[in-house]
Amino acid sequence: MELSNELIEQITKLVIQEINKSKNVVNKESKTLDSVPSIFNDIKVAERGVNRKEVAIGVGPAFGSIITKTINDLQHKQVIKEIMAGIEEEGMIPRLIRVNKSSDVAFIGKEAARLSGSGISIGIQSKGTSIIHQKDLYPLTNLELFPQAPLLTLETYRQIGKNAAKYAKGALVKPIESKNDSTIRAKYQVKAALMHTKETEYVVNGGNSIDITLS
Repeated sequence: MELSNELIEQITKLVIQEINKSKNVVNKESKTLDSVPSIFNDIKVAERGVNRKEVAIGVGPAFGSIITKTINDLQHKQVIKEIMAGIEEEGMIPRLIRVNKSSDVAFIGKEAARLSGSGISIGIQSKGTSIIHQKDLYPLTNLELFPQAPLLTLETYRQIGKNAAKYAKGALVKPIESKNDSTIRAKYQVKAALMHTKETEYVVNGGNSIDITLS
């Protein structure tokens, strides 16, 4: 489905309104998650792991706090539990990391892979877009990409966890079959843009990644 000029104009206006609204309320540099209820507890600044059974799950800076559901209303906590369960089913160890310096799924995944003991990670944005990454790949390359977040289910997230664990083990992996719906982009374009804008407000340039646990 092609985007009409009317729809593009609507999207642009809504995104600009959201950006201007946030600028009027609070200076971007002063934004903090300290007083915001979160599904995670912070542990410490993340360092490179040494356990080869470890598979990192990197989440965006607003994941589970400012934003608590994916674009198709899946609870973030349940999504993370499914990914962790998939990893554990393959005998590997999940490690949760909040990536503060980017809201781009490729760079979230790349940073988490760099810190992962196995060199394998899953990156996930607040809207649900996900990636399986490997530490020696360029940021914009990947092992598997799941760009159509509205089509992802809890079962899919569990399978993403399983596949990431298989890559970490060096096992044979059958890539997850990607669902595709040509109408999705038009239907969710505005919501996706607003969610990404909101998450980007909480990016900290050069900020440390943080080891976290589910609360």
